[in-house]
Amino acid sequence: MSTAVVPSPKSTPRTTARAPRAGQRPSDVYAARIKRVTQAARELADSGPDGACFLVTNPADVGYCTGFLGGDSYLLLPHQGSRGRPVIISDFRYEEELEHQKSFCDIHIRKGSLFDAVAGFMSEHRMTTCAVQTDHLTVTEFESLTKAARKASGCKLLSGNGILARLRAVKDASEVALIKGAIKIQEAALKAVLPTLRPGQSELEVAAALESEMKRRGASSPAFETIIAAGPSGSLPHYRPGKPKTAANKTLLIDWGAVSNGYRGDMTRTFAFGKWPAKLAEVYDIVLEAHHRAAAGLRAGVSTREVDTLARGFIAERGYGPRFGHGLGHGLGLYTHEGPRLHHLPSAEEPLKAGMVVTIEPGIYLPGIGGVRIEDDYLVTDKGSQNLCTLPKSRAWSTL
Repeated sequence: MSTAVVPSPKSTPRTTARAPRAGQRPSDVYAARIKRVTQAARELADSGPDGACFLVTNPADVGYCTGFLGGDSYLLLPHQGSRGRPVIISDFRYEEELEHQKSFCDIHIRKGSLFDAVAGFMSEHRMTTCAVQTDHLTVTEFESLTKAARKASGCKLLSGNGILARLRAVKDASEVALIKGAIKIQEAALKAVLPTLRPGQSELEVAAALESEMKRRGASSPAFETIIAAGPSGSLPHYRPGKPKTAANKTLLIDWGAVSNGYRGDMTRTFAFGKWPAKLAEVYDIVLEAHHRAAAGLRAGVSTREVDTLARGFIAERGYGPRFGHGLGHGLGLYTHEGPRLHHLPSAEEPLKAGMVVTIEPGIYLPGIGGVRIEDDYLVTDKGSQNLCTLPKSRAWSTL
């Protein structure tokens, strides 16, 4: 389901997905990502000839650069001209887990606070300028880090906002494979649950069954709170399941996702038990056609706003424009909602790039009646797109 995400600036250099070479080790993939991050940090203004070092504080970004997703750890990248190795600053809880990263990173198991450990490294390596993810740190955290760095070495901190977001927006081949793995799990889970669905079950009961089946198949967790919306509840786009029950000749909207190896899938299907309510049958066909039109127009070089318009314009033509109020889709990866945004707002507009993975999820929501949303995940390519999902979307298949 679409929510606001920070769009990547339009000035982002063109980046294409990189497939691992034959025999390439996972450590080589992470080393290549770290190199791209340090190159981006070099471009920061007033950072000297070699650029700034870069402190990665967002756990998802630490995972993107190193494969470590344990959390409570920072990654300190030396500036491009330095001979130093990247350093993961962590604590005793993760010491054994971090053995896998030692081939391309130094591991520092801190004894004191995280900020004091970072400041100590800045002093030891005579770092004068460091880019920091100020969009991830709280104001209090940034002030504390600034104070510790100034006291230890006089290191100047710069804003490194958006560096990782721009790089992560374009997935490499290994990331696409992991997203496909998550989608495979969630699709298999839904297939296992569908034969058990019947009128009279509570939304919470269906959610529990679906989440259980995802974990049985290897998901570490749901990608978000599973949306199970019975009947009129389907008119609430970000509904939270509760006690309402499924009913004959009523709809059931299911928006679900799985997390596998840190990466996520995100899909939505809308079903009906028996006969479709007339208005929602009409709406279903409109939403499905809007989905197909947007997917057909998805390719590198097209703007995010143009793709949104393909679906939104058709829905408006059929008289339901005001009932489609959210964006058409969003980026997908280590977070359920990443850049880019497929949206009609001019502020969200940017060109799509090959290697981006986005959702397409048009919907129409009728208060007191219900709603229909149909969502799949697509890999953007130079010539078009590839649907990473395999479940049918026809109304016949969606009739239980």
